[in-house]
Amino acid sequence: MKDSDSSLLIAFYGDDFTGSTDALESLSLAGIRTVLFIDPPTESQLAKYDRLQAIGVAGMTRSMRPEQMEDTLQEAYAKLLELKPRHVHYKVCSTFDSSPAIGSIGKAIETGAKIFKSSFVPLLVAAPTLGRYCVFGNLFARMGIGSNGTIHRLDRHPSMMNHPTTPSDESDLRLHLQKQTDKEIALVDILQIERPAEETKVVVERLVENGAEIVLFDAIYDSQIERIGGILDAQANKKAPLFSVGSSGVGAALASFWKENGLTASRKLQGLTRSDSPILVISGSCSPVTGAQIKAALSAGFAEIPVDPEAFESSERNSSLKSEYVNTALKHIEEGKNIIIHTSRGAEDERLGRAREVFESGGLNQSDSAYLYGTLLGQIAREVAAKAKIERVVIAGGDTSSYAARAMGVEAVEMIATFAPGAPLCLARAPGSPLDGLELNFKGGQVGRVDYFITASTGK
Repeated sequence: MKDSDSSLLIAFYGDDFTGSTDALESLSLAGIRTVLFIDPPTESQLAKYDRLQAIGVAGMTRSMRPEQMEDTLQEAYAKLLELKPRHVHYKVCSTFDSSPAIGSIGKAIETGAKIFKSSFVPLLVAAPTLGRYCVFGNLFARMGIGSNGTIHRLDRHPSMMNHPTTPSDESDLRLHLQKQTDKEIALVDILQIERPAEETKVVVERLVENGAEIVLFDAIYDSQIERIGGILDAQANKKAPLFSVGSSGVGAALASFWKENGLTASRKLQGLTRSDSPILVISGSCSPVTGAQIKAALSAGFAEIPVDPEAFESSERNSSLKSEYVNTALKHIEEGKNIIIHTSRGAEDERLGRAREVFESGGLNQSDSAYLYGTLLGQIAREVAAKAKIERVVIAGGDTSSYAARAMGVEAVEMIATFAPGAPLCLARAPGSPLDGLELNFKGGQVGRVDYFITASTGK
């Protein structure tokens, strides 16, 4: 990033990789040159990219315990502060995946508030483009991003209420978050959002004056998202960035406001095209949405390679099964077949019970599953890419994706084409890895229509 270029409008830290590519997409589509890095970028890494207006860091805090989060975020936030962006955004999943024990958003807020010293922390989780709506503090989510699925209150959402790590039992985000932090939480509700912008700003000011440390914003329409962007941007100043927390709605809100005020220009991105070679899908998702997508792909002729949890019984077993999976994948690619290597076909897969038994007998924690599965899947993808002609890899599963990306040797990604909302097609920067220059698509468990993997291959 050259001195003569625009300074950073925003830097974000994502709690997992799929969520980070969602934020990457919302900024890129608004015409903001954005690059997503695995770790906070060095000066030499930034120098590779001209005219950067935004950077992101794809973290792994969604699957960490609070003490791990604090250590990780203190270092990451400090490095982002050195970049002197106008805004810093801690990007969370639009279904607010978190608990006091794992992926605590409260801990992320507390850590950021100490470093950035903002007068309050804005919280925006609604993302209408993704089918996420917040009304009187309660979060509603469509079943399947980019689909026509039914909209459910979060604590009645068929997938989220059965999430294997952070099941949702509360839709009021204030009550959900209050289990994770002692900070005072206030709400700008949907009726107040609909007031003239100046009146809404006064509402925010009064809440902060009365002791609010976190201010949650309702929203159900894109027009409201843009209005919130203006409120947030007015809080930023040259001396210190505004620290905000939320879904990609934060980036979308700011970007729409900046675009309206001439700070960005529309950017034309190509749509998804057909892959000229077989695609490789690696899935660590337990979501029923992903399960249905796997079933549809198999019906369309994809080959499958189920990953057995017994791979984690010992290092020898892990190495043996990994070689078996790689060799099987190479055989399928030689036959011209698309491949799905998966850890589950959904929440009812019997392997999930076997995995719990393997972890318990081996003294492993269930919270380690994202690291174990993600690393194994990434290693398999790296070995397959080194020995076969593939140009497109799809990585499914929010909790496992960050570990898979690291195992694949990814340093950074940049959006190159639209696909499903929240899951763009990206170009991989992976120096020294066979995945360097390949097309990568990271998708969360809730993302996409039932024909998602088929479309990833055919482009339509």
